[in-house]
Amino acid sequence: MDGIGAGLIVLIALVVLGVIVVLWFVSIYNSLIRARNEVQSAWSHIDVQLKRRHDLIPNLIETARGYMQHERGTLEAVTQARNLAANARTPAEAGVAEGRLSAAIGSFFMVAEAYPDLKANTNFLQLQGELTETENRLSLVRQAYNDAAMRFNNLREVFPNSLIAGSFTRAEMFEITNPAEREVPQVKF
Repeated sequence: MDGIGAGLIVLIALVVLGVIVVLWFVSIYNSLIRARNEVQSAWSHIDVQLKRRHDLIPNLIETARGYMQHERGTLEAVTQARNLAANARTPAEAGVAEGRLSAAIGSFFMVAEAYPDLKANTNFLQLQGELTETENRLSLVRQAYNDAAMRFNNLREVFPNSLIAGSFTRAEMFEITNPAEREVPQVKF
């Protein structure tokens, strides 16, 4: 084989190798984009359920207000916690704020047990049921979000993907940091 033929084979091999490297890079980059979009989609599902929860709470408070006239502090604590939670934007902020809201709702329902007329109110019972359903949905979408965030973070951090993933920031997990806030509020009567 002459020098020109050997050079041509080397050139073709380098071009093929270059195409393989480019395709590999594109594949990893696209995988990271898909995983990041999955995290964002999962967060939007949490956001929808949190909005539903935040919208139910004022109705629940308003229904209870007439019965619980002497429990102003409890009602205000739930309202304040709801407002803080509604303004949380990141998973870390939401985890802290939602934990506080859950604790406030738990206290609210403990106080509400002392009001038999309130516990018998149809509107209150309906709102209580909707809140329980929303809490169940929230636990499912939180888990789905954390699973998506973990998949994205794993994909981002494993070698050789970590060489390409420099511009992709780590996804935050949705965690409740205070162990006392991990308990689901009791909404049964």
